Amino acid sequence: MSATVAIAVFVVAYLFIATEKIPKMVTALAGAGIVLALGVLGSEDAFYSHDTGVDWDVIFLLLGMMIIVGVLRKTGVFEYTAIWAAKRAKGSPLRIMLLLVLITAVASAFLDNVTTVLLMAPVTLLVCDRLDINPVPFLIAEVMASNIGGAATLIGDPPNIIIGSRAGLTFNDFLVNMAPIVAIELVVFCLVLPRLFRGSFTVDPDRVADVMALNEREAIHDKRLLIKCGVVLLAVFAAFIGHSIFHIEPSVVALLGAGVLVLLSQAKPKDYLASVEWETLLFFAGLFIMIGALVKTGVIGDLAKLAADATGGNALLAVMLILGVSALLSGVVDNIPYVATMSPLVLDLTNSIADPTHSEALWWSLALGADFGGNATAIGASANVVVLGIAARAGSPISFWEFTKKGVIITLITVLVAAPYLWLRYFVFA
Repeated sequence: MSATVAIAVFVVAYLFIATEKIPKMVTALAGAGIVLALGVLGSEDAFYSHDTGVDWDVIFLLLGMMIIVGVLRKTGVFEYTAIWAAKRAKGSPLRIMLLLVLITAVASAFLDNVTTVLLMAPVTLLVCDRLDINPVPFLIAEVMASNIGGAATLIGDPPNIIIGSRAGLTFNDFLVNMAPIVAIELVVFCLVLPRLFRGSFTVDPDRVADVMALNEREAIHDKRLLIKCGVVLLAVFAAFIGHSIFHIEPSVVALLGAGVLVLLSQAKPKDYLASVEWETLLFFAGLFIMIGALVKTGVIGDLAKLAADATGGNALLAVMLILGVSALLSGVVDNIPYVATMSPLVLDLTNSIADPTHSEALWWSLALGADFGGNATAIGASANVVVLGIAARAGSPISFWEFTKKGVIITLITVLVAAPYLWLRYFVFA
């Protein structure tokens, strides 16, 4: 009975989120309230459980980075970067998109992809404002690039951290096995962009001339604050990258960085709290609780086990099935709880496969499927939800279906490219 309630609440909430008849934050909180009120989850499950509760690491990572971005915004560095990018691309919208996509993808490999889009989205909005072009295609392209680029390393995408911990895989393991396919995927992604966003690259020549005449250095209006922000950000990024050495969670690092920067800048609460996407944070909280209900009642586990059982001991079939199922389910539910549920089952599968190369390929198929599948829908990955929140506040809302129509295409392409890579590398040339 509890499983039926959890499924019904999630499906109804998903339909409301997809149709956007009710604000997604309201829908998520209402769904969370229902599963709590009906006893599907208790307060212990929702607020204290690592498996079924709100992922406070994600919430506080976002909060800390949003505060840092709020202080950083006062320096004018986003305006500087926007003008610099537009001038380097000679005012061409397509070249600007490609430049921002590549910067986002590379940054997402060494930071987590949520942090990257928090830093890149304000730059993108300013570039598009300067050129008077629609920012929506640029934001969608960037968040997809962040999910692709984040797959390259252990710390780039939260599901990778879960997989690394469960499988005992190191930063270098991810770099050696995931970075090559991510590089290939980025090339394919860049080739697809002109067709995917056809009609989005028209710009007024007068606007281009105006941007080319700007001096980006004049955009920096508080150099001392910029230096302080730079020092704090370098420390935060170093702690992110050294997570496996320092054993300090990214959420703690982000909160510490935010606190130090607020003290150093002596910023007023109204200045830095204005950049906090409260609706996005509350939406995440509600979504985590609804998905937690699916996890606790065994719905997600049963789906994952069905996929695992269908392989019949065939390693190649298992790899391809995990890749496809992971891409599909990660587009429907957030890829973090999906991987947390699926990883024990993959571990069981690896123990039943004698060839170590074949068994390790199961982990890479899970990572690729979950990371790339996060692009499928507007709620498939945390970075997607964050960018949609930023776009809405900037007056350029991205609808669920506007994102999903593009996301499904990119997910299909990236999975189709990943499949032969897994086959060739771990089965043909192993």
